[in-house]
Order: sequence, then structure tokens, then C-alpha cells
Amino acid sequence: MLFAPFQLGPHRLRNRVVLAPMTRNRAGPGNVVQPMTATYYAQRASAGLLVTEATQVSETGVGYPNTPGIHTSEQVAGWRQVTEAVHAADGRIFLQLWHAGRISHPALQPGGALPVAPSAVAPAGEVMTYEGVKPFLTPRALETTEIPVVVECFARGAANARAAGFDGVEIHAANGYLIDQFLRDGTNRRTDAYGGSVANRARFLLEVTEAVCGAWEPGRVGVRLSPLNAFNSMADSDPAATFGYAAAALRSFGLAYLHVVEASVGPDGVVPQAFDYRALKSGFGSPYMANGAYTRARAEAVLAEERADFVSFGALFLANPDLPARLERNGPCNAPDPSTFYGGDERGYTDYPTLA
Repeated sequence: MLFAPFQLGPHRLRNRVVLAPMTRNRAGPGNVVQPMTATYYAQRASAGLLVTEATQVSETGVGYPNTPGIHTSEQVAGWRQVTEAVHAADGRIFLQLWHAGRISHPALQPGGALPVAPSAVAPAGEVMTYEGVKPFLTPRALETTEIPVVVECFARGAANARAAGFDGVEIHAANGYLIDQFLRDGTNRRTDAYGGSVANRARFLLEVTEAVCGAWEPGRVGVRLSPLNAFNSMADSDPAATFGYAAAALRSFGLAYLHVVEASVGPDGVVPQAFDYRALKSGFGSPYMANGAYTRARAEAVLAEERADFVSFGALFLANPDLPARLERNGPCNAPDPSTFYGGDERGYTDYPTLA
């Protein structure tokens, strides 16, 4: 089933293999993607669908150096080269819309301002900036009146993605960034309409989704969630209730898909708790995209069990531009080089060999 076609909204995907969004930190000045980015994505166009690296919707949304944006005309023009290259290779590509929230630093923010978040709760650890590694600081809690402005940034980013020629967009509500920070009670301590109950904490996600669906028909909009991912100091007291509510609420939009980061492996290599992803899929409906260190065998199994409709692959696809062919033929795979994951030039980016 992994290599069978799939109808995703208006798009007929050639297979169920998806390129997962992966930050590569290779944007140039002005957070504009470089020509090598067009090569990178076009090389992987044999996937049923490509989802781009996280792309900030505003200047305040940046979380790391050299990540691309979608809020200026120059950024739109840069991404247009990417979509043209992918379409020339008969591929389909969605842009992932992103705001990092508290996972940032004044050194990355306009005017050296504090990053924003739902609440003034600092993450543990350090962040990379253009000036080197710096400790995270306590973010500034967004005022209630500021939240519609951030929602509008997502809407504008979605409209810009359309102008850049993308086939759709994915809302990044996972991995400890701004929307996820609103969702989980470990980071959301608000007492207004955006905090407290799960319905209130999900309000920001639903408002962003509604706004993005104003720029795109819902069948071209996906959402990514990560119920158990502890990355970026994230936690929730009742993930099943929080994400079950979010998935069921998203169902009413008629979205293209729900993309779920299923793995949450701790430093000891152990998944800390169980989660009923089948119930999450049932609450949302279909299509459902699974993610989480999948192999071909696990991917085929989850499709056969009808627990997912397609599967996204991360590091494996990073190192194997022709991954669908390798999986289908049970061919050998290149090993990823972690030293080239973030930043740099074409090395470890566009120079991984294909089977041919």
C-alpha cells in the first residue's frame, strides 16, 4: 500500500511516502531560500508529497539562524523557484507555516525584543543565534489584543505561499513552538479566553486554522501535532484529552490531513508513555499522516491496519533523495551525516547519491 496512489483533496499523490518537514538552516540573507534549496526539494519530488522545512510567518516568528520566511516579497520569489523546480519534476509540495514563539532569543528578534509566548514560562536549555549559543530567556506573554495580529500573520503567510506556487500549506502546531505552547498546559498559564480549559487552550490553533482556510480551501491545508513530544521543554497533564479535543475540533474544517509526530523517545531511548493514536485518527477522521522513525515494514503495517493513510519520513529521506524507489526495491540506504544537518552548503544537502 505504501506505493499505491492516494487522492489528497484535489491532488492525486503517486504514493503514500511523504517528505517530513526538517529544518536545514540554509536560507540566505533576508531569510530567503537559496537556489540549492530548489535542487534539494526537486531531488525528492518522487515522494507523494513534500512538506517544507518550518517557515516563519513573521519577523518575530524566527527561532533559529538561517531559517526561511514567507512574509516578504523576496522570500516569496525565492520559494517560487522551489515550487517551479518541484512541479517540473512532477512533484507536489506544501509549505509548513511556523512561529517559534518562546523558542527564540532577543538576538534573533527585531530590535532585540523578548520572544513572545502564551505565558512567561522559560524553556530549559540554550538556543543557537548568529552570535553563538545563548541560554533561553523568559519570554513575554502575548497580550490578548495581540493574538489576532499573530493569527493574521499566519493568514498572510498562507496567502504568500499561494502566490509562491505551493500546492497547499501545513500549519506547524507541534514540537514545542507557538501553537503547541498554547495547546499544552505546561506552557499555557493564561487566565483569559486562551487559557485554562482545553477548549480555551485550543482556541489559538482553531483561529489560525480558520484564518489559513480563508486563504486556501481546506482540502489544501494540513495541521501537524505532537502529543507526547517533550522537545523544547514541553509537557501536558492530560495529552489524551488535550489532543483528542484538538483533533476532533479540527475535523469540522474538512482539512487535507492531520500529521502526527508519534514518537517521543527520551535520552535513554525509551518512549515515556503510551498514547492511543488510533483514537486520535478516529476523532479527526481521515486523511491521517503518521510520523516517527518509520521503516518500510512499520509503514506498510500501519497502512494495512488502516491506522494511517500515508507516512512521512525525516532523516532517512534527508540522506536518500530517491527514498521511494529505495523502499520499493528494498535497496540499501545512505546513512545520514548529522554534522551537516543544520547550516552549511551543498555538502550533506544536495550531494547524497541516488541508486542510479
